[in-house]
Amino acid sequence: MAAPATLRADARRNIELIRAAAVQVFRERGLSVPLEDVAAAARVSKATIFNRFGGRVGLIDSVIDEVVAVELLSVMEDARSIQGVRERVHAYVRATRKLQYSLPAVNDVLLQEFPDSEPLMALCHAADAFHDELVAEGHTAGILADGVTPGDFQALAIDNALALKHARVHPSRGDYDRRTAYILNGICAPSD
Repeated sequence: MAAPATLRADARRNIELIRAAAVQVFRERGLSVPLEDVAAAARVSKATIFNRFGGRVGLIDSVIDEVVAVELLSVMEDARSIQGVRERVHAYVRATRKLQYSLPAVNDVLLQEFPDSEPLMALCHAADAFHDELVAEGHTAGILADGVTPGDFQALAIDNALALKHARVHPSRGDYDRRTAYILNGICAPSD
């Protein structure tokens, strides 16, 4: 892609229209939405997306921060700021599942749908590192059930992502939150 300063005004405008459309469409429907839908929302051709971004992965890389990265990183940072380990685990699981429910692109990230996207994979690696940290703290504090591993946090998120992405019927928010409580009761040791 040419440097923005060397682009004609109409080309710069198209780039901004495509980015804005991608942010909206990806946030509403996920990163796997047909590029034709992004092009239609931007009122450009699909070829223009390829010319300006090189395809889906280039477009994802260009907008990932606005679509999902800020929210995912914020969930981890917010959890880190909570004093009690049990409360930290609960807040993290609830916030992650809330994002999965309300922001379809989160599920595409967690499922690593686009492994050629370096920013997307960086989010996955950040989550893996956070899971390592959270599980170590949880076992040290004695609040996690025996045998819970960082991989269990990842598997729970992936299972949820698959269920939300492929379910014929989206669960009601009440049912979904009730199931979140079941998960927390399963991974956390009973409190005294």
